[in-house]
Amino acid sequence: MNQGYEYRERIIPEGVGRSVASYLAWRYPHTSLEAWEERILQGRVLLDGWPAEPRRAVQPGQILVWVRPPWEEPNAPLSFAVLFRDDHLLAVLKPAGLPTLPGGGYLEHTLLAILRRSYPEASPVHRIGRGTTGLVLCARSDEAARSLTSAWRRQRVRKIYRALVSGRPVRDRYSVDAPIGRVPHRRALFKAHAAVSDGKRALSHVQVLERLVDASLVEVEIVTGRPHQVRIHLAACGHPLVGDRFYGPGGVPRAETEVGPGEGGFLLHSHRLLLRHPVSGQALELEAPLPPGLLTSAEQ
Repeated sequence: MNQGYEYRERIIPEGVGRSVASYLAWRYPHTSLEAWEERILQGRVLLDGWPAEPRRAVQPGQILVWVRPPWEEPNAPLSFAVLFRDDHLLAVLKPAGLPTLPGGGYLEHTLLAILRRSYPEASPVHRIGRGTTGLVLCARSDEAARSLTSAWRRQRVRKIYRALVSGRPVRDRYSVDAPIGRVPHRRALFKAHAAVSDGKRALSHVQVLERLVDASLVEVEIVTGRPHQVRIHLAACGHPLVGDRFYGPGGVPRAETEVGPGEGGFLLHSHRLLLRHPVSGQALELEAPLPPGLLTSAEQ
């Protein structure tokens, strides 16, 4: 059991005039209106620091807090390895099955939580999926955090992944320029990310490293950083990750899947980051060792 958590937010203008219960059900539709009313009556919801009333209308700027009691989190491997460390940066190796940040029922079983036991000041400046292994970069100072946030936004950081995909791509090098947005799906709490024509622009460059019998090892550099971008783009071009039970051909969720978008079973590795040090300006190339299943014949 974890220690529970207080979810806090300021009332947004679009929700003004709704009752407390209907506001919460509107903001978080994965929980019913009746369930929110029950939580409010149990005293678990506060409005401006006082126990809320289910039918009281919310006003602009008010602070709403849901006091979630302790819960048993899903299991996850609670470990990481340090790849690089100085006064401003920390680069670590994340195992498969460990979420980077809280969400989806995970709070203390996250990379952020276990990092802060040893490095209380460290904050990841990007995230990789729960089923993805490899390099995660963290800032250890405010100066580094500001500089890295700007570098990420201006696409000054090169992000390179290694993956095992189904099939044998015809071309050795190609790019995937397919927008990514959200679509409804029964296995996602809100909506699932997917390749959609009206989504946000997403660009990936793919290089085939080795063709196997019915699969291939590829390197993928993502220019943008949309959620699940590597999985979606490889599936969109007809080569979904081997073992990916959520994303199928076209880069959309498989209609018959019984797993959520965060489930693993595939081989996807955050391999390298190339950037300038946020304080010194020195060129950095950070690398996470490859797992055996992603080594080419020449690398074995």
